[in-house]
Amino acid sequence: MKTLAHRMGGVAASVLAAFAACSSTAAVVTLPQLNIDKSGITVSGLSSGGFMANQLGYAYASTFKGVGVFAGGPYMCAGHSNYTACMYNASITASMLSTMQADLNNWSGTSNDALANVAAQKVFMFVGTSDYTVGPNPMSAVQTQYTNNGVTAANLSYVQRSGTAHVFPTDFDSTGNNSCGTSASPYIANCSYDGAKATLAKFYGTLNARNNAPAAANYIEFDQTPYIAGNPGLAASGWAYVPANCASGAQCKLHVALHGCQQNYATIGDKFVRNTGYTRWADTNSIVVLFPQTRVDNTSRQTSASGSLANPNGCWDWIGWYGNGFAQKAGTQMAAIKAMVDRVSSGSGGGGTLPAPTGVATSNATDTTMTIGWNAVSGAAGYHVFRNGGQVDTSLVTSTSYLDSGLAPATTYSWTVAAVDGNGAQGAMSSPASGTTTGAAATCYTASNYAHTTAGRAHQSGGYAYANGSNQNMGLWNVFVVTTLKQTAPNYYVIGTCP
Repeated sequence: MKTLAHRMGGVAASVLAAFAACSSTAAVVTLPQLNIDKSGITVSGLSSGGFMANQLGYAYASTFKGVGVFAGGPYMCAGHSNYTACMYNASITASMLSTMQADLNNWSGTSNDALANVAAQKVFMFVGTSDYTVGPNPMSAVQTQYTNNGVTAANLSYVQRSGTAHVFPTDFDSTGNNSCGTSASPYIANCSYDGAKATLAKFYGTLNARNNAPAAANYIEFDQTPYIAGNPGLAASGWAYVPANCASGAQCKLHVALHGCQQNYATIGDKFVRNTGYTRWADTNSIVVLFPQTRVDNTSRQTSASGSLANPNGCWDWIGWYGNGFAQKAGTQMAAIKAMVDRVSSGSGGGGTLPAPTGVATSNATDTTMTIGWNAVSGAAGYHVFRNGGQVDTSLVTSTSYLDSGLAPATTYSWTVAAVDGNGAQGAMSSPASGTTTGAAATCYTASNYAHTTAGRAHQSGGYAYANGSNQNMGLWNVFVVTTLKQTAPNYYVIGTCP
């Protein structure tokens, strides 16, 4: 990756081509109003998105209860120094941090929310040791800044991953992703580390097992124009993932996931939306994920401390392209994201008027199935069944039991049920019922690709390692690339983690 502000080369034509190729065929919709638990609103981002997540967390400290920074830098760093002094693994001096802190102190309770709110936030930080675009030094300054503002060690997790470049880390392969040790488009890579899980678990605690195939219907493209006040760095539309139960009125949490430079939809299509893993965990944990989108802005603009610059990579504004108040609540991009959050959070639950089913219970467990039963609800035309927050019935269930299949052995799941009236309106959600499948749990092994082959879990061909059984490409066959393999049957391994 080149600079966050300038890495573009000759990509203008390719950006247009990518936009034409990736543009959604689905209708752009109005951003929905949902039943959001306002104590569960969090934000994270990579690169310029990491800088922006940090800014949002400080400016709107009473709204965002958790902040995730992947390869970003401290608040207002580029407000006082040329942006190059805030990346390239530059050392952020105590004097620089003191100047930034003065802004935080001076703006507390006026231009920003009261700074005291920051101390209660949960913070997750991640950077690769092979990240030469931002790097560990600016991230360590982020840690110092949070510590200086009262975030306790228990509430702050800081992960430095060896051999990881300037990428969003996952533990699975996706079409079009780059390698973990290379800073290249789309800056998403299988690093045998689930960054989305680590972030969301820091904020929300233990998570239900993820769904590796979230329903396509749950992804929506929404109209951003009502919120962006004509900002030239923001796209006309954004994306969101809304689990079925959240769309039906259940109270859900909200996470804002911010892409980095050259990662907006017009440049890489839906890779940041789908390939980062956020939606896999959101689907089963009642989390709505908002993916606001930037756009390329080739107009040169005066910045706070970096001279006149264009924004040809569609970066979030951490430099001051759109005014010196870019990191405050009134900053145009800051206010746009907050307006989207307010819109999503403005709904009320309920849906239909039918009461919640009672007596929900599990029975007849096998290695891969579970029967869920409940008491009938008067006036119900049928029922919807949810496992770990995600709807599992493909058609309306007209009886008072459901056989759920495709489960993992020796795994505990949670089910809820809602009645549906004759008009298709879903009523209140039942209390959850848990059950554990029989059999032996899958075993996971984390090791270098070379060690996997010597242990008989993988084989190599043409310099690459492949998992035995599934034949999934694990990356280069050497002692440096580390992969987690899950054994799902004798001599059958897949890339992934155990719940």
